[in-house]
Amino acid sequence: MFPECTTGYKNEECRVTADWLLAQVPVRPLVGIVCGSGLGGLADMLKDQVVINYSDIPNFPQSTVHGHAGKLVFGTLKGKACVCMQGRFHLYEGYPIQKTTLPIRVFKLMGVETVILTNAAGGLNQNYKVGDIMVIKDHINIPGFAGNNPLVGPNDDRFGVRFPCMSDAYDRGLQQLAHEVATEMGFSVFMHEGVYSVLGGPSFETIAECRMLRLLGADAVGMSTVHEVIVARHCGMKVLALSLITNQAVMDYDSEKKANHQEVLQTGELRAKQLEKLVSNMVSRI
Repeated sequence: MFPECTTGYKNEECRVTADWLLAQVPVRPLVGIVCGSGLGGLADMLKDQVVINYSDIPNFPQSTVHGHAGKLVFGTLKGKACVCMQGRFHLYEGYPIQKTTLPIRVFKLMGVETVILTNAAGGLNQNYKVGDIMVIKDHINIPGFAGNNPLVGPNDDRFGVRFPCMSDAYDRGLQQLAHEVATEMGFSVFMHEGVYSVLGGPSFETIAECRMLRLLGADAVGMSTVHEVIVARHCGMKVLALSLITNQAVMDYDSEKKANHQEVLQTGELRAKQLEKLVSNMVSRI
């Protein structure tokens, strides 16, 4: 069964969803966290949890990917009110791009001011090792080159301006905080800062595509995050994004390696606890 395909986004539709959610929980979240493949354990760190299945939320899409639980978790993290998505939505699931990013608009209408996004990514930079964490400082939106952007269509000025700036998409203060917290925790040895490139998926990249992306300046590649970042910035929220390098992109025609989703989930499981601690300590200082 394919997801229902609708186009565009409506403030009224997002407002109905936000109001319904706020009626279910005792607090208004200030921080929104989006969990990538195998990283849903971040939500388990929240205290005083209220868990809502995506299937119960009005107008919400459904997650169809293994490793994405499909739950919205409300609670507190180090005393801060948070909402956490256990599972996100992707272009390759068949949803229109505006539908995949609807939860970010709902975050805004619920009162979220800062969004922290995590993802599993393939490492293009040969200095990166599997299990490293990359703080995203910029992105390359390949689908956007062909006009597949979540802001396509009529602009609703209640969310943001028609032509939002993206040169400051990733908040520099939050990037600096991530590095400071990582150093304090002894994590700086596996922390990097780099450029993330998004593709549509679901097929993994060819060798030629990986080589091209590296030439363009990308350090890691994946199938998510960028579209959510664009919408978050359009709505005026601060953004921090972290990539867990779960596999090395194949760049050599003589290589026998092959990218696979199981490897992604396994690496996420191995490094997830440290990533959870990093995000938790960051939230306490936002």
